[in-house]
Amino acid sequence: MMRLEEITAAVEAGRGGDREAARTRLTALWEEIDDPATRCVIAHFLADVQEETEDELSWDLRALELVSDDQWLPSLHLSLADDYRRLSRPEEAREHLAAAEANLSKLPAGDYGDLIRSGFEHVAEALAAGSVQRLETNPST
Repeated sequence: MMRLEEITAAVEAGRGGDREAARTRLTALWEEIDDPATRCVIAHFLADVQEETEDELSWDLRALELVSDDQWLPSLHLSLADDYRRLSRPEEAREHLAAAEANLSKLPAGDYGDLIRSGFEHVAEALAAGSVQRLETNPST
């Protein structure tokens, strides 16, 4: 992956609370990089630092269009399911939740796989309850 250190630094800035700086840097990287796999990762992380759910959805859809590594599919579909759930679009949320579930077996063992599997359970529960609230476990929080 191209410019991993810069992507990681921007993501960490966002997780540290400087979402605007993260958006600015990730957007600049998005515009500079042509590699589809790297752009997929950037789009997926850009979704997490958006202020509005509609903007998260837009970036998550871009990431899904560019995905080349099947291990990203569960996370991408899970993010889309959560976006649609929060936008009161339950049918689309269920479709992406089903796609995430169908791809869970592609996740590696360990922390990353556990995180996505746990996120799947949280989104499924929220969707079943009819909640449109942002989950505390959402990376965008």
